[in-house]
Amino acid sequence: MIKQKLEMIKSGELTSEANIMGFITKIRKDNPQINAVLRLNEKAVDEAKEIDKKIKKGKAGKLAGLGIIVKSNINVKGVICNCASKTLENYRGTYDASVISKLIAEDAIIIGMANMDEFACGASGESSAFGITRNPHAMDRIPGGSSSGSAASVAANFCDFALGSDTGGSIRNPASHCGVVGFKPSYGAVSRYGLIDLSMSLDQIGPLAYSVEDAEIIYDIIKGKDERDSTSREFVSENKNMKKILIGIPRINANSEIWGLIRKKIKEICDKNKWKYEDVELKHINLGIQTYYPINYVEFFSGTRKFDGRKYGLKIEEVCGEEVLRRILGGGEIAQAEFAGKYYRRALKAKKIIEEEFEKAFEKYDILIMPTVPKLPHRIGDKVTFYDMYTYDSLSVLANLAEIPAISVPVEKLYEIPVGIQIMAKRGNDNFLLEISKMFE
Repeated sequence: MIKQKLEMIKSGELTSEANIMGFITKIRKDNPQINAVLRLNEKAVDEAKEIDKKIKKGKAGKLAGLGIIVKSNINVKGVICNCASKTLENYRGTYDASVISKLIAEDAIIIGMANMDEFACGASGESSAFGITRNPHAMDRIPGGSSSGSAASVAANFCDFALGSDTGGSIRNPASHCGVVGFKPSYGAVSRYGLIDLSMSLDQIGPLAYSVEDAEIIYDIIKGKDERDSTSREFVSENKNMKKILIGIPRINANSEIWGLIRKKIKEICDKNKWKYEDVELKHINLGIQTYYPINYVEFFSGTRKFDGRKYGLKIEEVCGEEVLRRILGGGEIAQAEFAGKYYRRALKAKKIIEEEFEKAFEKYDILIMPTVPKLPHRIGDKVTFYDMYTYDSLSVLANLAEIPAISVPVEKLYEIPVGIQIMAKRGNDNFLLEISKMFE
């Protein structure tokens, strides 16, 4: 859709101003019910007018006139970036995150900031301090999280694309539930400078979009090494023979009806392209959740020590929600001196084992495929234990632990609710993964 929209803007059939005004009008009309957008950028229309002038002069960037919704944990200068928390309720970004600078340099326009689970702690979109986000495809159900508002904004046609962050599935999980494309790049492929982090060893910024092609366009702009992020690097995708693709299907627990849709899609695509597929046993992948959360808790606890009420907003422990407090207290407990980092180090060892298992699998298989989420989203208001909430990420955390690229692409609907297929590739093979994912749309 991005290419078609850009053609319309370039030809004069649509102006940047009209594009942005159209989104803002739709947000004002529909957002009170969905609650996907927390803040609008007050300068968006004026910025669009300036870009229209650049287009007329032939000096506009690659994304001239397109509108973005940004997850509220990614800094945008002058706009409130509150992480959907009372802690930072009135905090305005003092600088642009690297990804924002790159998109603005190509004349994209920030429409507003998306709702999310508070400080990205959650898998449902229910833990925001500013109200629950609803799933545009099933208004009585959760949209998934933590990039709930970003996914819902794309599903509700509030923007041309959105940005989210993915620590254990926070882009792919809501993308699956909301019937959009969500891409988590390889760890380090996109700079995290300007992201208010949840877990520094796992976080990655990525796009949510209407199509894989749209996600690829955005990824190609935001990727690359950044001297302000020491974990960032340049990756070059391998050139693979697209006529000889072998798909591995890991044996892992998920709803049987969802697995049925996934296997049906794999067979359909393999029959069409004369590809092969087979089941694969990865010994430790069922330890994903047990490995992920000790790392997440400790790193989140460490990262929130700056929210002590002196420099940024209010003291986090005094105003945060239940899930944020659970992770702070849990992380503080695991990090106590008496444990000497024992459990954190053990989790990092398990992470390395999972990483090595995936590396070995990719020596044989070109891609691995499984469901994005093991179950359908629950209804808003249902009582869900925190353990059951954590299992939403049981399949998506694996890509973060292995540091590999992964994408959720809509497959079909089950009981009128979207279901996503999750496709994974070897670390660094991001563009190959995007290319092959187009076949599954």
